[in-house]
Amino acid sequence: MKLRGPEMLDEMESSERILLVDSVNYLDSAAQGSVVIAGSHGGTYAAYKAAASGARAVILNDAGVGRQDAGIACLDYCERIGMAAAVVSHTSARIGEAADMLRRGIISHANLLAKAVNCTPGTACAHAAVCLKRAPLPIGTPPAYEETRFLISEGRPRIVCIDSASLVKTEDVGQIVITGSHGGLIGGRREKAFNVQAFVAVFNDAGVGIDQAGIGRLDPLNERGIAAATVAHTSAHIGDSRSTYYEGVISHANQQAITLGASRGETVRDFVERVCRSVAP
Repeated sequence: MKLRGPEMLDEMESSERILLVDSVNYLDSAAQGSVVIAGSHGGTYAAYKAAASGARAVILNDAGVGRQDAGIACLDYCERIGMAAAVVSHTSARIGEAADMLRRGIISHANLLAKAVNCTPGTACAHAAVCLKRAPLPIGTPPAYEETRFLISEGRPRIVCIDSASLVKTEDVGQIVITGSHGGLIGGRREKAFNVQAFVAVFNDAGVGIDQAGIGRLDPLNERGIAAATVAHTSAHIGDSRSTYYEGVISHANQQAITLGASRGETVRDFVERVCRSVAP
């Protein structure tokens, strides 16, 4: 089952709904009062989007947990507003695919509100979602959180940092785009690996995970002639493009990126600066 937007699962034992979305960016008013299973990483912005949608509770992907627990930052964020939240292990289900999370995901971490209704580590995602129907509705206002987009360099090519791949613009065609997003395909859709024809694109490997889902964008982008790489989830905060650029260490690269000189263990900053020098007019 490929999810391109919200999908509902209604359970006989409760009037509350379970809503599946491959990305929190697909959430809309249908999420009100629902338990959301989203394929996004468990960072702060995903928690904010789930809370702002009016969801009762949320399950995300732990993205390997990563640097300073960035991949599970949703747990504390949600706890502060009285919202139950949990994440599935990146080794149990593909990041970016809510249906796979429902089918074989296993909870790896949960906040206290989720644990109070028996959504605990080791629980199957499908059962955990049913448990979360008993979670109280959040009572706090979600603290504001905005993803950012900014320029590192206005040279040619430009170096553009975006915290989410969803922030990419048509003006980024032919540029170097550094993202905070995971390197997985959204809903397994190869044609949506990136929304513009960038020159270089960098993502977080989200711990790579089961079926190597965390680096799923690399091959489709290679076929499109886009040099793409991921940084190790332990080297940079997922969801933070500044961290990707300034702290990220390359873990995987496609052939297009290797041709430009990308190599495992090299910093993103060194790689990008070398690419800029090599193509400077």
